[in-house]
Amino acid sequence: MIRLTRLNHVPLVLNSDLIEQVEVTPDTVITMTTGEKIMVLESADEIMDRVVEFRRTISNWAMARSEAAQAETVRLDPEGNQKTNGNG
Repeated sequence: MIRLTRLNHVPLVLNSDLIEQVEVTPDTVITMTTGEKIMVLESADEIMDRVVEFRRTISNWAMARSEAAQAETVRLDPEGNQKTNGNG
């Protein structure tokens, strides 16, 4: 989700996965996959930057979750007792 501003200065939070295209005509017009068109104050470059930053945030979060899950693997000690995170 990215934060944008409509032409009338009303804030908007947009699902960036549903953006089909962004045009500058000279206003910035976002066409959604649903066919809806939304005019915003931000430039096409600003929109692209926000989408990239949002996806980077999601990717970093997923990677951190994956690393945390790997760190939580269950291990058995030589006697067959369960150990988590290397602790007894």
